[in-house]
Amino acid sequence: MRWLAEGFAAGAAAALLCIAAAMSADAAPADDLILAKSPPKSLSEFGFFGDLRGQAPAAGVVPFDLNTPLFSDGAMKTRFVYVPAGKQAIYDEVEAFAFPVGSALIKTFAFPADYRQPDQNLRLVETRVLLRQQTGWQAWAYLWNDAQTDAVLKIAGAKVDIATTTADGTPLQFSYSVPNKNQCKGCHALGGEIVPLGPKARNLNRNHSYAGVEENQLGHWAAAGVLVGAPEPAAAPAVPDWRDAAASLDLRARAWLDVNCAHCHRREGPASNSGLFLTWGEQDPVAYGIRKRPVAAGKGSGGRDFDIAPGEPERSILLYRVESTEAGVMMPELGRHLADPDAVALLSAWISSLK
Repeated sequence: MRWLAEGFAAGAAAALLCIAAAMSADAAPADDLILAKSPPKSLSEFGFFGDLRGQAPAAGVVPFDLNTPLFSDGAMKTRFVYVPAGKQAIYDEVEAFAFPVGSALIKTFAFPADYRQPDQNLRLVETRVLLRQQTGWQAWAYLWNDAQTDAVLKIAGAKVDIATTTADGTPLQFSYSVPNKNQCKGCHALGGEIVPLGPKARNLNRNHSYAGVEENQLGHWAAAGVLVGAPEPAAAPAVPDWRDAAASLDLRARAWLDVNCAHCHRREGPASNSGLFLTWGEQDPVAYGIRKRPVAAGKGSGGRDFDIAPGEPERSILLYRVESTEAGVMMPELGRHLADPDAVALLSAWISSLK
């Protein structure tokens, strides 16, 4: 089973959903609702989009993409950032940028009827918003209606039946989970607060099509007044697209682990007691799993001795857990029900290459 045809990167597929990110000058975000104690019941009330279904952003709402995105059961995603007029996010070389109060990050999840034609018959399933308020970030999920005209607030989460066809023609049906508010914290919590995960320099440092013109995202954000303090893109860090076969196998694998695992598996994260740290900048091979024995050898180990056994993917716990879809075994624990065979193949090749 494959999600996307060869050469059709996830980011490119997401861009198609964005309908070239044609901006609507007649619409504007509702700053008061971003700061409101209670979120609006409908996504449309925020005013983030001029064309909600088409995901055409309102003035001041900037689309973006990531070099390597989180796997979410193969969902295609569009992402947008809004920073209120007169304010700017502050650049950080390692962590997510420091966004000012009144900012919003918006992400829509969608599934095509057929991944062989991913730009056609797209079904929008949910839109998640992160709102930067005076007390910190607030996370909310909105579930799209059957008519695809709007999305409604779902604090308690939801299950959505998905039927699609994968890129190799395999019919696929499964139940997709829209997270509840506590589950949002499961990935976004750091130091007792909710934090953004995606908008980091290394994942944003790539080109994006703005009204048909390719520009580096960091440069575009700075020019648009959204970001301050960023160096020239050539001086900023960047992870590769994990699907880019021309890039280093080691860097592609480390990028995938950074995005899919390191929100928990980092020295300050909720899985710090595992001793397994999968952040992009981790330099200690044992810390990122090489010949590292697990802290506890439960069923999650699969009877294997090392998180990563160099040259032996079949003896590596990390691969066992990424392959699994069994509750209590699979990693990440949240955000997916399916395995990603392409990611499993990448990690298996990487571990096989290690000495």
